[in-house]
Amino acid sequence: MEKKTLKILEYDKIRELLKAHASSESGKKLCTEIMPETDIKKIKEAQRNTSDARNRIRLKGSSVSFRGAKDVGEALKRLEIGGGLSIAELMSVSSLLTVAARAKQFDRSSCTDGDEEKTDSLSELFEGLEPLTPVNQEIKRCILSEDEIADDASHELYSIRTRMKHTSDKIHSSMQGLLNSCRDYLTDAVITQRDGRYCLPVRAEYKAKVPGMVHDASSTGLTLFIEPMLIVKLNNDLRELYTDEKKEIERILERLSSQLTPYISEIADNVRRLSVLDMIFAKALFANELDASEPEFTENRCIDLKAARHPLIPKDKVVPIDVRLGDGFDLLVITGPNTGGKTVSLKTTGLLTLMGQAGMHIPAMYGSKLGVFDDVYADIGDEQSIEQSLSTFSAHMTNIVHILDKADSHSLCLFDELGSGTDPTEGAALAMAILNFLHNMKTRTVATTHYSEIKVYALQTEGVENACCEFDVATLRPTYRLLIGVPGKSNAFAISKRLGLPEYIIEDARKYIEAEDESFEDVIQKLNDDRLQMEKNKEEIESYKKEIEILRGRIRKKEEKIDENRDKILRDAKQEAQKILKDAKDTADKAIRNINKIASKQGTVVGAEVEAEREKLRAGIKKNESGAALKIKGPSKPVSAKKIQIGDGVRVMSMGGMTGTISSLPDRNGNVFVQMGIMKSKVNIKDIELAQEETVTATIQNISMSPKKSNGSRSFAPKAMSVKPEVNLIGLTTDEAIPVMEKYLDDAYLAHLDNVRIVHGRGTGALKKAVHADLKRLPYVKSFRLGEFGEGDTGVTIVTFK
Repeated sequence: MEKKTLKILEYDKIRELLKAHASSESGKKLCTEIMPETDIKKIKEAQRNTSDARNRIRLKGSSVSFRGAKDVGEALKRLEIGGGLSIAELMSVSSLLTVAARAKQFDRSSCTDGDEEKTDSLSELFEGLEPLTPVNQEIKRCILSEDEIADDASHELYSIRTRMKHTSDKIHSSMQGLLNSCRDYLTDAVITQRDGRYCLPVRAEYKAKVPGMVHDASSTGLTLFIEPMLIVKLNNDLRELYTDEKKEIERILERLSSQLTPYISEIADNVRRLSVLDMIFAKALFANELDASEPEFTENRCIDLKAARHPLIPKDKVVPIDVRLGDGFDLLVITGPNTGGKTVSLKTTGLLTLMGQAGMHIPAMYGSKLGVFDDVYADIGDEQSIEQSLSTFSAHMTNIVHILDKADSHSLCLFDELGSGTDPTEGAALAMAILNFLHNMKTRTVATTHYSEIKVYALQTEGVENACCEFDVATLRPTYRLLIGVPGKSNAFAISKRLGLPEYIIEDARKYIEAEDESFEDVIQKLNDDRLQMEKNKEEIESYKKEIEILRGRIRKKEEKIDENRDKILRDAKQEAQKILKDAKDTADKAIRNINKIASKQGTVVGAEVEAEREKLRAGIKKNESGAALKIKGPSKPVSAKKIQIGDGVRVMSMGGMTGTISSLPDRNGNVFVQMGIMKSKVNIKDIELAQEETVTATIQNISMSPKKSNGSRSFAPKAMSVKPEVNLIGLTTDEAIPVMEKYLDDAYLAHLDNVRIVHGRGTGALKKAVHADLKRLPYVKSFRLGEFGEGDTGVTIVTFK
């Protein structure tokens, strides 16, 4: 790719934004040097890398930092020739190995699904990292900072520093004694050092009073810094120890360097891998910032951008555009008013192509497609601004000549205001000739223009398509939307009017337009009106489609509910029939036993008794036959939809008169939801009747008197008849939800409900934990569990009372 094109399309700015997301110096360097690839396999691999990095960040919740991954190339060269490393160089290698270990840990934690480890396109890069943990730990143990080696780095160093401390203590003790005895001869009562040797500041006139070696004098000459003879030997010993310490530190550094020497290639490979990984994760973070997506790449160099956004324009200001090129036409001519978005559309197409071929995700919708081009050429007015054009015709033409010389069928060419800057007639002719030349070469080309002649050329030439930047005539403002298939108007009169040009001047200008030109503009306007009507019709059709899908879903659910109810009724009927058959068998067996018993009596008349038993048998069988018939009674008194209220007690006749509570008002079809225990069913109001209050009261009293409920701790209150079988805590905080739940559970317990549902939702799980913790301490709760499939799953807790 030519550097000039990269600059015109502002690709350098993209690289700088990408660089800001890298954390290592070597990674930042790769970001600033990244170039678009032309090999489709390498492009797809780079795109896959970016996608996998984004997926790892999503699973982990954060990215991995490569800060500290130093470029240790010079240090490795010194190791290769047998040299030793300095403290700073060893610390740089240690920092690099620490980042490698951190990256390995991130790999293990970000590429697992439960207990199962998965691999992706980045696994090979991560797996090849060598943290060299034992060597790195040894370096960290020995080197505390750039200025300090640990005392225990070696036994010899520890011994030397121990002796240094003892010698230094002796010197201070001796110097302190001299300080006290010679205080009258001293300028200051302090112990100082000169050239690493301990001295006393003695007044010059008392030099003879303090025998020793003079190491220095003050600027006035009044003070001499004398090393007392008493400690000369101790100072000499200390200097020797300092020398021994320095030599021992050098031996330690040589030892650490020698431990790294066998791993020179591994360390160099770590540098390369960490730099590449840093760049890949920078692409991922940049893509997340842009809300970008991975584009598809086509072999036939087709472009299909959906809701594409220029990455350098703020999200709240940029208008997404759709761009197509290469499928049915290889030349796109964009027309429209100035400042209407033509140049932005041009730059967006070129810049997103460069970003995609560099392995970066593009700010466009999923499913967007890009072609792979060997070169991208651009001739766009001012290379520093999108809105202005300051280039001369000659400068434009020089650039165009270069493009025509280099471009071929594997190139993408972008022209802004092609043919402008000269006589309109000649400029339009030149523009059409240039576009025709590129069209004959099958070069993918996008050009913007104001010339009506080029619009006509696009309409008349196969493989060439018109497009326009939409202009709202009502507001006299551009919408910045790119519309393919419709030529645009320049709208010069409308814009001039909005900017305040007098109406009479505009009307006078219209007289100078040729009739054919005015007719052509009218045709364009009619096409635009037809397009708007078609878009409106399309939106209505899409709305109808969505409604149909919703209705289909409702019908499907209703059919599934009917099938479920039918299966339940059949199961209940089968169980009832089996019970009736068993009762009939028991009745027959009992009658046979009685008949045999009567017949066994000897010497008595048994005919009448046998006949009586037969009658009992016939009556029992007849009773069982009548019970076996499955009859569904309708409601004795129809229920009005207007009178139904939430909380009313009802019987569902199609389900054997099962009682329940209304939990929703009737819809337009007369359907309501009835809560029956832990089961909620949708039924029609024609299938229900209001339960009598006396019956409900009697039922509750019977339940309260039964042995199962006779614990004496529950009594019935009138409001208990309206207690719902569930409470919804969604939307409440933990502090708000617990009092609401406890109040509800008290009412439900007094109403003698066996089971209730607490709806807390899934969310973060905090509300569910609080609910379960509170349920454990309530004395009247027998047990609780999470809902099963059909009950609300883990978003619901089923509570059973004692």
